[in-house]
Amino acid sequence: MNTPAQKKITIVDTTLRDGMSSVSHQFTPQNVADIARGLDKAGVGTIEVAHGIGLGASSIQYGFAAATDPDYVRAAVDAVENADIAALYVPGIATLAELQKAIDAGIKTVRVAVHCTEADCGQQPVEWAKEQGLTVMTFLMMSHKLAPEPLAEQAAKLDSYGADVVYVVDSAGAMVPQHAGDRVAALRQAITADIGFHAHNNLGVGIANALTAAENGATYIDGSLRGLGASAGNAQTEVLAAAFERAGWDTGVDLFPLIDTAEHVVAPLMKEPQIVDETALILGYAGVYSTFFHPTKRAAKKFGVPARDILMELGRRGVIGGQEDMIIDVASELAGRTYETPAMAGS
Repeated sequence: MNTPAQKKITIVDTTLRDGMSSVSHQFTPQNVADIARGLDKAGVGTIEVAHGIGLGASSIQYGFAAATDPDYVRAAVDAVENADIAALYVPGIATLAELQKAIDAGIKTVRVAVHCTEADCGQQPVEWAKEQGLTVMTFLMMSHKLAPEPLAEQAAKLDSYGADVVYVVDSAGAMVPQHAGDRVAALRQAITADIGFHAHNNLGVGIANALTAAENGATYIDGSLRGLGASAGNAQTEVLAAAFERAGWDTGVDLFPLIDTAEHVVAPLMKEPQIVDETALILGYAGVYSTFFHPTKRAAKKFGVPARDILMELGRRGVIGGQEDMIIDVASELAGRTYETPAMAGS
């Protein structure tokens, strides 16, 4: 638990990776440079850049990006003076060869993301990245699916592989503050690595979850400008900075340049406002991975089935990232049904 004398957090910005999902991965290298420059000016120390699903994901399945991952990384590296540029690595989507290309382009940090029950899938990329001299942050995706103690056991594996930071990741935006705090507190008792928290805002409590995570021991907090991100988006970087400052935390960032970049650089590039619409809300309520947002809307239209019915059934079946094919299966099978509230693992 942080004491008043230790109330310091590090804000990591993911506008240029998670935010890619909100613009169909169509940011140009120039867009990346402009946004990264603004974040760097504001004092953000780590900026995540790549296709929205991570390195190597530009494809017919996940959507083709406007440029290659190395092109995006180079654009960001050339635009900043102080910030480290990071990339997301998902085992099974990215390869070490693609990670090497990102290193050659200038990343200093890699964020290795695994499903919350599959920490062992991260061993190879974590250990390899450490050998290359990278800072390694690790993600336990869909962390709401495990109760605090078993989640901490998975975190301990990542810690043992050499991860510098282990994140509790609310990929579905399914958590409320108690869930976030309990999971971070359990990790704090189990690992020596720093702890991060990555919020999605499907239930409208992304900022509250981040504040509670920090109060329970998280020292790295993710955000994105204007909240840009999959489905309802992420905790909003500029709002995080303001809220944490008002709560007495040292963020190390300058609020006004963040606001300027959000208002004058990011906002004009947005296709639509980042809101909690019906589909985004049901994603969080049902505990379904945030990247199911657009495919579910398309399937609902194609099959004439309400998106909420598709998502509630997907939540009942416990689908995870990588099972997007189930959206079509469920949409094609559905007839009228009633649904119970999805269960949250533990508190």
